[in-house]
Amino acid sequence: MKQNRIVIAIAVGILLIAGIVFFPKINIADTNRKVESTKVVKTSTPKKSKNVAPYKDPKDLRPEGTWKKKSEKKAHPNLQQVKNLWIRVSLKGNRTYIMSGKKPIYTMLSTGGLYHNGKSDTPTGTYYIQEERGQKFYNKKLKEGARYYVSWKDHGIYLFHSVPTKRGDKIDVKEANKLGKTQGSHGCVRLSLPDAKWLMYNVPYGTKVVVKDY
Repeated sequence: MKQNRIVIAIAVGILLIAGIVFFPKINIADTNRKVESTKVVKTSTPKKSKNVAPYKDPKDLRPEGTWKKKSEKKAHPNLQQVKNLWIRVSLKGNRTYIMSGKKPIYTMLSTGGLYHNGKSDTPTGTYYIQEERGQKFYNKKLKEGARYYVSWKDHGIYLFHSVPTKRGDKIDVKEANKLGKTQGSHGCVRLSLPDAKWLMYNVPYGTKVVVKDY
């Protein structure tokens, strides 16, 4: 029996020695790398695109598509008392600003000209309020009109005016609902009914108008 135990012990010893020689050592660092490689990589959520308008909307700005009421809940400014008065139009931002120097003092929802091949039907550049203004007009060729207009380019061609009207001076509600949301005009700048009426009666002749895509 003792001999059998000795034989068994010798056999076990030989197996242990063989394991040390023939089986590679486990590298702890390698196992850590494997664990690291299986970690789930977190992806960041894409950020929402910023408003392309040049200025932040005021808190009292009414919802886009509002055309029966003035754009801001506060009263329209007295343009006779505004220092360094000018008007800034953002076509893709769908906003028109009454400016005092570098500061917008009143923001209006607006709709400019449609874009074709990257270019708006509303010309960009610097212009000035012209003498042509009135209560309403109707273009038979375009089958579209508007209320409360004032010209800023080409003497009656490019205007600030209300949301469009159909024959009989009826508001084109489908087009009116685009106000502040997207482009839609043939080149003029559309405003809400109260904003257009106020501007027509109050904006001084010769006021600078700057129209940009953004």
